[in-house]
Amino acid sequence: MISPRSFACTTLLSALLLLLCASMPSGAAEDLIPRPAELEPDVQFWIKVYSQITTNEGYLHDQHRLSVIYETLHFDADTPVHERKARVEAQRTRIQEILRHLGSGAPAQTADEQKVRDLWGEDTSPARFAEAVEDVRFQLGQSDRFRAGLMRAGAWEAHIGEVLANLGLPAQIAALPHVESSFDPAAYSKVGAAGLWQFMRSTGRRFMRIDAAVDERLDPFRATEAAAQLLNYNYRLLGSWPLAITAYNHGAEGMLRAREQLGTTDIVRIVRDYRSPTFGFASRNFYVCFLAARAIADDPDHYFGPLHRGSEPQFVEVKLSTSAPSAALAKTLGVDRETLRGLNPALRPAVWNGQRPVPAGYVVRLPGSASKWTSDLLAQRLGATKPVVVAAVTPPASLPQPAAPAARAPAEPAPVASPVVAVVPVTPAAVVATAATAPGVATNASADAASTQYYLVQNDDTVQTIAARTGVTVNKLMELNSIPDPDYLYGGERLRLIAAAPEPETDTTSATLDSAKAAVQESQEEQQAVAAADRAANAEPVSAAQAQAEGPQLAPGATGQDTADPVDYSVAADGTIRVVAAETLGHYADWLGTTASRLRTLNKLRGRKPVVMGHRLKLEFERISPTQFEQRRRDYHEQLQAAYFASHRIAGTEIYIARKGDSLWSITQRNVNVPIWLLQQYNPDLDFADLHPGTQISLPKVEDVTGL
Repeated sequence: MISPRSFACTTLLSALLLLLCASMPSGAAEDLIPRPAELEPDVQFWIKVYSQITTNEGYLHDQHRLSVIYETLHFDADTPVHERKARVEAQRTRIQEILRHLGSGAPAQTADEQKVRDLWGEDTSPARFAEAVEDVRFQLGQSDRFRAGLMRAGAWEAHIGEVLANLGLPAQIAALPHVESSFDPAAYSKVGAAGLWQFMRSTGRRFMRIDAAVDERLDPFRATEAAAQLLNYNYRLLGSWPLAITAYNHGAEGMLRAREQLGTTDIVRIVRDYRSPTFGFASRNFYVCFLAARAIADDPDHYFGPLHRGSEPQFVEVKLSTSAPSAALAKTLGVDRETLRGLNPALRPAVWNGQRPVPAGYVVRLPGSASKWTSDLLAQRLGATKPVVVAAVTPPASLPQPAAPAARAPAEPAPVASPVVAVVPVTPAAVVATAATAPGVATNASADAASTQYYLVQNDDTVQTIAARTGVTVNKLMELNSIPDPDYLYGGERLRLIAAAPEPETDTTSATLDSAKAAVQESQEEQQAVAAADRAANAEPVSAAQAQAEGPQLAPGATGQDTADPVDYSVAADGTIRVVAAETLGHYADWLGTTASRLRTLNKLRGRKPVVMGHRLKLEFERISPTQFEQRRRDYHEQLQAAYFASHRIAGTEIYIARKGDSLWSITQRNVNVPIWLLQQYNPDLDFADLHPGTQISLPKVEDVTGL
């Protein structure tokens, strides 16, 4: 039997790791986040951008060889944007003409031509000069923005240090908000990233509450805890801090693909040699931007002289046992509403204008002088007699579907909140005893089946074999579980065996469903915004206002985390895909515009058995292109995840060591809130069909937050 793992164990391991790091020579700890000599010219370029030139200055430089700075441009503070752009383009054209001249093989004839040749070195070939013509780039200075960030950082640095230490993460990561937001907790980017750590909604919802009443991305304390979890997750996946930090910008899937393509975790090779349409200037430079920010943050007086640093806010926290209007809360506490609002930046405008109450379960921050307050006292003063009881529900089948009419939503509203997934071989004992006998169970069911509500689909199951085993007819099984075709049966799925009791029609239920629908809609809007940002990733702002309009990030063209999903949904060159969790043959048929029987014939699959997670499947693209298929596939998974994270949060991670006899089935039975697709995301390189004793499995600790 699997013994439960507690968060205390994880905390103890983290503490031991910290003690180990503390006992290491300083160079050993430093190796976790290296500053390679090969990247030093790039680091020095960004140190200059962050500390030597302001947003009224900028460099014209080569975008690949950053040490080649052709010219430094200076603007008067009141120079209009159009005049700045015109001057930048005029100078760019002049430099390009020089490069074309040198690229023709002609010798340098003017002082400017000789200056460019000297920048590149006398041994530079004409062909290299010709290539450099299209690589002349303008970079606006950032020293005034960075200086302001150093001053703000004092308010959050102690908390960031504590959070990183408690998870056993390198302390140097504390410099990352300089690159992301200049330590502005209220920062927004044009693609929807928000807060000190610039979380996108889709990624933020994995770790924080983001809904109509609360957006914890804007709370520096909660956002820091979420960022530490995300970075820890990236590191577990990628095995390298340079890659984990780069994935914070480029996404875990992209960095896994880079690692696989080049066969290395060496950040120098990846920065220099990895080729991908989405791995552009911003992604290539994210790690060196971080190293530059860290160098300045480690010795700010050297770069900026003495600074007045922000002081850490002083407050007390009280958890609300019931919801309350913000006006009533402020009056009861005797705290000015603006003071209360400043201490609680995660509460959205709808709370402060009275459209929504401060929700039950929310931890309210009060001025440090308000230490007399407790949850019980506050509830008493607010006139609460008992906590609000809410019902947890699962987003229904009426949620928006992906482009192709494929996915079947889970039939049951509880206790499992998400569909699960593609098949691996598992142990017997398929019928799951989760509830007492209820009316409507077939009278000829076996004794075990008659006392249950659900059946867990196994690798070799078909609808017919399940019907025979449980005594529930094929037609009834398909009706109860909204199965349109036997090819929509997937292993790991819980099939309902009896009709569900009617759900109570409460305001809480409606709010939960609305939240799930909104999450799906926002996920689609976010995809569009990120795609637009990718198309405009080469933007070169020429003023502070333009830079701020692009976003608060000091890394060029940064868009925030696109997704924390590391699964590769692409089609291989041979037209195959790897089957991943929550996919069926019926999904593939719908996305391709073909039939499941055709795919079975193509792959020589017999019977009605489900496809197996981890196996490769051959596809044919007669009606749509591989790119269109990939997009439909991603849309399905993004909407599936958006609906799930509308009501669940990841509160941490723990390690489980597989025992003899363990299987995917036994593990998921002891972690019923964790859908198999999420378990796969935390263990993308693990073959659950071949689980050996001693294998380390990362288990996300999931909380159901529908009652908050």
